[in-house]
Amino acid sequence: MDFKRLEVFCKVYEEHSFSKTAQMMHLTQPSVSGYIASLEQELGTKLFDRQGRKVSPTKAGDIFYKYAKRLLKLKTEAENEITSLLGLKKGELKLGGSTIPGQYVLPRFLGQFKILYPNVNIYLQIGDTKQIVNLVLEDEIEIGAVGAKLNEPKLEFIPFVKDELVLAVPANHPVAKEEKTSLQMISNLPFIIREKGSGTRITMEAFLKKKGIALDSLNIVAELGSTEAVRQAIIAGIGVSILSKRAIEVETEAGLIRTFPLNDNALWRHFYLVYHKQKSLSPFAQAFLDFIKNQTKEGEQ
Repeated sequence: MDFKRLEVFCKVYEEHSFSKTAQMMHLTQPSVSGYIASLEQELGTKLFDRQGRKVSPTKAGDIFYKYAKRLLKLKTEAENEITSLLGLKKGELKLGGSTIPGQYVLPRFLGQFKILYPNVNIYLQIGDTKQIVNLVLEDEIEIGAVGAKLNEPKLEFIPFVKDELVLAVPANHPVAKEEKTSLQMISNLPFIIREKGSGTRITMEAFLKKKGIALDSLNIVAELGSTEAVRQAIIAGIGVSILSKRAIEVETEAGLIRTFPLNDNALWRHFYLVYHKQKSLSPFAQAFLDFIKNQTKEGEQ
């Protein structure tokens, strides 16, 4: 019984989907089906019931999942011990990042880290802040980089980089010609927001609440699931939004988007590294955490 089949089985169990598992594990759907069929044949029982696109575990599947997770955890622990013995010569690093830190901040650090440890295989999963935090809680990744600190007692959040949020306006919008904007003006504009769970949205809601502005008082015209979608919607003239300044630097320089600070002294937030307090990090994860701490000082970059 090889570990690849166990990994595929666990992912299908968790996602309730063959197609989603195939996408997440960079496999074809027939390959996923083949792994599960082979496992079911070896065990002599069905592990999933398939009803159209709906996949649900059988009683045998529920039982087998607990043991499969334990076997995969033992495999990881064994690999970590060997990595320690070999002095970080070879191994893997599983990370996650919410949209902005995952796409605009982590790659720079990962490039530098890879120079120090050329034989490490790095896996980086992108999601929103809530998704990345859940992956850390579920032990799917060891360290996440997120745009907001959530109330999760089991997790440690360490600030490591600062980010400015700005009001982003289509360059051809009448407001773009103004010297500055006000919160009263924002309330009347067609507004685009990120989905629930986004670090940008969490920070934005907290800021507006502090200023006495409820989210439902805004003229919300769209709720979109990624920074890229919001950015394109702004360029298309659908509305305005509050975004990370890092994410729209190219569009701002190209004259497609105009930005305005949200406070007299700008609205800043921290990005956070998040990991589980009660679990030991693998050697490479610990090395990466130490590397980031040495590269940054309390998010002052």
